Amino acid sequence: MVKKKKIAPIQTTEFGKAKDWEGSVCLGNDLLLSDQINKAPMPSEPRKMNFILIGLCTKGRIKYRMNTQEVTVHAGEMLVVSERHVIDGYQPSEDMEGLCIMMSVDFFHEIIKSVHDISSLFVVARMQPVMKLEDDEIETFKDYFQVVKQKITDNYNHFRKDLIRTLMLAMFYDVGNVIYRVKNFDESLRRSEKVFTNFLKMVEENCRKERRVAWYAQQLNITPKYLSEAVKRVSGRSAVEWVENYVTMELRVLLKNSTKTIKEIANEMNFPNQSFLGKYFKEHVGVTPSEYRKS
Repeated sequence: MVKKKKIAPIQTTEFGKAKDWEGSVCLGNDLLLSDQINKAPMPSEPRKMNFILIGLCTKGRIKYRMNTQEVTVHAGEMLVVSERHVIDGYQPSEDMEGLCIMMSVDFFHEIIKSVHDISSLFVVARMQPVMKLEDDEIETFKDYFQVVKQKITDNYNHFRKDLIRTLMLAMFYDVGNVIYRVKNFDESLRRSEKVFTNFLKMVEENCRKERRVAWYAQQLNITPKYLSEAVKRVSGRSAVEWVENYVTMELRVLLKNSTKTIKEIANEMNFPNQSFLGKYFKEHVGVTPSEYRKS
């Protein structure tokens, strides 16, 4: 009888406190699955996500704040959260149950690197992170979850990681189809969506130093008017609102999760001075930076 060769052991990931998450299985630092989302180790202070999360609430509900907006996920709804989102105020109901898939940004992009449409659809999901699933879509998600979980624990399969990548790509197509169905795309909206995708990526990378919509339009080789119209059509919010939203998120994270002085934060965020930052923050958050830091 030939003895099976055991392939690389499973290790705990570095997704937050995943090693303390009961019921989870991990594929190195790339992927984590848990069928006990109610026991997720969520932070008590605002935290910027550094991974991709796809969850399905199967019972009860979950409340939280994402990018300062109140969000509620009910049974039968899927949640898609991308990296750079700021999450806090996590409150599951006592009877809440669900499935959760978390993956590193590198692993996600490794899987979808040759499929641009899927990447774009996930970006669009940033405006509508919660989507109601049909009964067959719920069962499909559960099926993917179980088979991926089984492959993660199959230490004797030489092609384990390749199989998991293939299964995850197939799942992304189905999740992307849900997003496509919910958003009801047409061709003109697809063109606007591509502009919005590129705009949002640039804002995420540059909002600490640049807050002018005209600057982003120039980098994209389009007029500020066209950029504003495309962003508004896809997201329902203006380009200015998106920039302000990301700047405010960065300020919230720096105030809560660093020991930098407000003057140092003003300099890092390219504000003329501390007073200007204070006025900007109070206008958008409702309290001064010092009050927010103490709250």
